[in-house]
Amino acid sequence: MRAFIPDYQLVTPASLPDALSALAREPGVWQPFAGGTDLMVLLEAGKLPHKNYLNIWNLAALRGIDVSAQHITIGALTTYTEVQGNSILREEFPMLCQAASETGGLAIQNRGTLGGNIANASPAADSPPALLAYNAELELLSIHGSRWVPYQTFHTGYKQTGMQPDELLARIRLPRLWPDLIHYYRKVGTRKAQAISKVCFAATARISEGTIDYVRIALGSVAPVPLRCRTTEAVLQGRILDENVIQEAKAELSREVVPIDDIRSTRNYRLRVSLNVLDDFLHQIPA
Repeated sequence: MRAFIPDYQLVTPASLPDALSALAREPGVWQPFAGGTDLMVLLEAGKLPHKNYLNIWNLAALRGIDVSAQHITIGALTTYTEVQGNSILREEFPMLCQAASETGGLAIQNRGTLGGNIANASPAADSPPALLAYNAELELLSIHGSRWVPYQTFHTGYKQTGMQPDELLARIRLPRLWPDLIHYYRKVGTRKAQAISKVCFAATARISEGTIDYVRIALGSVAPVPLRCRTTEAVLQGRILDENVIQEAKAELSREVVPIDDIRSTRNYRLRVSLNVLDDFLHQIPA
């Protein structure tokens, strides 16, 4: 059943302060509408529950990619196409660019935004595992000011976040790490393109003097939220990588992820794939 359009309101604020004022004036009444690539699907299906939206697409303050010696900072309205087109992101954060290239088709990539992918809070989204593996931070804005939060604390439950009703996601900040960092990203779905992931895996690592001195592992579609696998990381941290260590890490990951059966896949399949991609990642780390 399609939605009845007159039931909905879409208001376009003239500026970022106007948008923040509207959110503060009626907390919970208005929700941001950016690229709309998720919301329009729900609208077409008659399943979009919220009725009042702020069109933030034209807010230039939420766009752009800024570079400093320590960080890359990405505006929340940066599209997947713009992510892929940035040379520094391609060189230093290739997993994020790969995630952007595997999100929908070209039309979705031209309209969908990185901030929308985060705020929509789907555990099956493509960019969150890469952002977790890159230690991303998020800037949340309200009329009261700005606060930065670690991305790993942002998702509090299925489709739930720590963002307050009067806040907007403004920017995503990525620390620039080491040039010898190993990057590994794998999305497993029904087909190569335009498919929601059954498992999404992102990991980074660095080897120093034969041991793993840095590792980050994150997965999507295996828990109610995008999951950073801290206890699996702890098994690997400071270890010399061999088959025994790899098996220990896989055993820990099998305890850390909590996949479910749903329309796209089964718990057993997701668990097996998660272990297989972890194994593949660890075997690609040079001895």
